[in-house]
Amino acid sequence: MGIFSKPLLRTQQKRDDMPEGLWSKCPDCGAMNHSLELKQNHQVCPQCGHHFLLDSTDRIMLLADPGTYEETEGNLFSANPLAFKGYEEKISGLREKTNMNDAVVTGRISIAGKPAMIAVMDFKFFAGSMGSVVGEKITRAIELAIKEKRGMIIISASSGARMQEGMLSLMQMAKTCGALARLGEANLPYISVLTHPTTGGVTASFATIGDINIAEPKCMIGFAGPRVVKETTHQNLPPGFQTAEFMLSHGLIDAIVPRHQMRERLGKMLNFMMK
Repeated sequence: MGIFSKPLLRTQQKRDDMPEGLWSKCPDCGAMNHSLELKQNHQVCPQCGHHFLLDSTDRIMLLADPGTYEETEGNLFSANPLAFKGYEEKISGLREKTNMNDAVVTGRISIAGKPAMIAVMDFKFFAGSMGSVVGEKITRAIELAIKEKRGMIIISASSGARMQEGMLSLMQMAKTCGALARLGEANLPYISVLTHPTTGGVTASFATIGDINIAEPKCMIGFAGPRVVKETTHQNLPPGFQTAEFMLSHGLIDAIVPRHQMRERLGKMLNFMMK
């Protein structure tokens, strides 16, 4: 009967005029942050400093000197070399949704006046997975850094190698590391920046072999998931063993740098490491 129906509380009532995605709840402190406030604060929670995911465009704007970014190899996108069912449709849909051709963006930049090549992985495209195009674009960026005497910066955010390209995606681990070895022989610096999350084949290759490895606070860094690691090692895992703070205390990374300080810190490193 209508007289016994329980009215909705004001907080439970749905407003048709409320646009979606306007507010984001912080997973650390639970604060509700307006999307505009988060954007102005570089996707960092003003209450507790939690770092939300940051897309490649905003990341480059945060780091590069104004007017210095020039994209390279922007016309590369994945084919379907193994004829994996539904893969082409998936890639096509992601390209339309994200306005990106693949999970990494590369280009020339300057930071604090120092010339560099940058490769920024973007988790919103196929969870930042590394396929043939990702490996090829990073390798070409490294080769261009050698040719033009630039430092190399790679911002990692990835779920690992892309399953749909099988062995071809795994080969990118060796290819990118080989290119970075040639960069080292040319006495040019490589700075690796690990962001949330950096896992799988990316962690096992170029993300952790920088001349300097730095990470954002509390980001996840690991190779496999906790359950897989536990079943493999047959050991009880310490709490937070895949966080940047744990990796810093055990020597995998050299520093933890908050997002607001990243540009200044990278500029100082490039100034120190480049002639």
